[in-house]
Amino acid sequence: MIYLQLYYEFFKAGLFAVGGGLATLPFLYDIADRTGWYTYEQLADMIAISESTPGAIGINMATYIGHLTAGSLGGIIATIGLVSPSIIIILLIGRFLTKFRDNVYVESVFYGLRPASTALIAAAGFSVVWMDLFDLSRLIDLGDWLGFINWKSLFLAILLFLLMRHKLMKKLHPVIFIALSALIGVLFQFAQ
Repeated sequence: MIYLQLYYEFFKAGLFAVGGGLATLPFLYDIADRTGWYTYEQLADMIAISESTPGAIGINMATYIGHLTAGSLGGIIATIGLVSPSIIIILLIGRFLTKFRDNVYVESVFYGLRPASTALIAAAGFSVVWMDLFDLSRLIDLGDWLGFINWKSLFLAILLFLLMRHKLMKKLHPVIFIALSALIGVLFQFAQ
């Protein structure tokens, strides 16, 4: 039963997450809330791992969550569930797009999907930044205004932002920044 549920949840995410892997994040938060398979903290760790490893983030996340929930077979089923809608839609579009390529309605649908995918990606990015930089429960429960901000993460984000704006740093491959961030995370013990 868990395998069917994994397939179903990730099929829905794959069907409606228009715009790529980051657009799946709002759906993953929803899955966490409804199923309890993982926490937001685990999701943040999964995002970091998925962004640091080769492959599409959505597929990496589905595999990771499926494996966490139901072992290796769960990882395979969740991944298949995530990519199934794309495969089905691409096959359908490929078959009929040649007929309707110049149709104003088809063009309007694709044009309308752009802001939706932008909003999903922006919401996912905001959620990740908020989760990493701020601890609202600490502010509400303890009234701790200074402890509410994760100062190490804020400093690292600002440092990376400034470094990436420098001419010499723009020539470096993004993998270097990922590796340096991982090293800094280990050295300065970013885990909470």
